[in-house]
Amino acid sequence: MAEPQLHIAFLLFPNVTQLDLTGPAQVLSRLGNAKIDLVAKTRDPVDTDAQFQLLPTATFADVPRTDILCVPGGFGVVPAMEDPETLAWLRQVAAEAQWVTSVCTGSLLLAAAGLLKGYKSACHWASREQLAFFGAEPVAERVVFDRNRVSGGGVTAGIDFALALTAAIRGEDHAKFVQLSLEYDPAPPFDSGSPERADAATLARYKAMVERFAPGRVEQVRAIAERLKD
Repeated sequence: MAEPQLHIAFLLFPNVTQLDLTGPAQVLSRLGNAKIDLVAKTRDPVDTDAQFQLLPTATFADVPRTDILCVPGGFGVVPAMEDPETLAWLRQVAAEAQWVTSVCTGSLLLAAAGLLKGYKSACHWASREQLAFFGAEPVAERVVFDRNRVSGGGVTAGIDFALALTAAIRGEDHAKFVQLSLEYDPAPPFDSGSPERADAATLARYKAMVERFAPGRVEQVRAIAERLKD
């Protein structure tokens, strides 16, 4: 008996971190009998943080529901959190979705839409604690399942997230097959992938970069959370 077709909707917004989206999309495209849409407000090309664009396959109006909703992160998350159309679409499709998911700071966008209140969630380490502004419970894990909410940590954790979700949907054997087919066998050349293991100079350099490109980000997110409570 054939597996039922699954529809997967990835949200696209300006200045998205493309690997938050393309990593999981590559994995989830191998679920079998699955259709992926990249959904944005319009069909215009969307700028990413990697200095290339992604082309939406659908608009909000085209996708009133989905089986799997996935929200990536990036510096563009904060403006998206303040966009009523984006928040309304997220609430609409999440209401019927089998799985409501995110990667990196995409969980903040889900939280801003009111979709993580009372849920545990992962996030990029530098933004994780901001989830609490919206009533979510931050968890320092690479992949977090809480009922039908599934979240991945920062950027590359999206691949782990997608494999874990694949196992939940199609079984562990299929997930292992996908992992092998992608030769996902990480062996990073440096042990600097978390704030606990990075040296002090690298950590300081990262924090300075965030402050340069997103000054006052924590207070911005806090203010958004306060406004959305009204």
